[in-house]
Amino acid sequence: MPLTVASTACVSVLIPAYNEEGTIEQVLRKVLAQPVVKEVVVVDDGSRDKTVENVQKVEDSRVRLVRQPSNQGKTAAIARAIQEATGEILIVQDADLEYDPSEIPVVVAPILEGHADVVYGSRFLVRRAARVVYFYHYLANRFLTTLSNLLTNLNMTDVETGYKAFRAEVLKGMPFKSSGFGMEIEVTASIAQLPLRIYEVPISYYGRTYDEGKKIGMRDGIAAIGYILWFNVIERHSAERRAFRDGVSRFIDSGRS
Repeated sequence: MPLTVASTACVSVLIPAYNEEGTIEQVLRKVLAQPVVKEVVVVDDGSRDKTVENVQKVEDSRVRLVRQPSNQGKTAAIARAIQEATGEILIVQDADLEYDPSEIPVVVAPILEGHADVVYGSRFLVRRAARVVYFYHYLANRFLTTLSNLLTNLNMTDVETGYKAFRAEVLKGMPFKSSGFGMEIEVTASIAQLPLRIYEVPISYYGRTYDEGKKIGMRDGIAAIGYILWFNVIERHSAERRAFRDGVSRFIDSGRS
């Protein structure tokens, strides 16, 4: 069923930001240049640099700045942004320019066209522009995706991608229990348990080095393995997760009837 929207500008872009003073302003200006964007919700996750000041330099009524009282991690920042968002489609945009905001329309297109409820932007589906950086990160991403696929029975190519777009109703009631970068795994486990139409589209990837500010590391990779097992094997049976699935399933059934 096609998504009914009042205009083409129906996308809420969710930007978690922590110490990204060097790129946040450029990211915002690129995001706002996309015609599908209704609003941008920036959640500052306790930054200690000039991230907040640089967000405030962008004088556009579509930008909403929310400040966390302390650094709580990407998952908590995105959960807060979801609460604040009002768009019919939600997409996560990192604040570091590893993902090109000009590709937001490409990622949300299958939802706008009525084909998908969830779209992942894959760095590996078809190789577009991709900076050559860490081989071990590539191996880790492939391993985590394969392990996740074994438990979800989805044929994903990139579960750790930062570009994920959703019909808003899919995310609004989702309980988040992970921390740090665990959101990528938790969301994938949750949508795999629902009757959703999930798509992947190829995207570019302009990776950073650690000297340039990259934050994810080996500890996050090890945590991801635990999250894959926890959310696909144990947490899926919790009452909270069952209630969430029931609510989204009712919405999907009514929307496609």
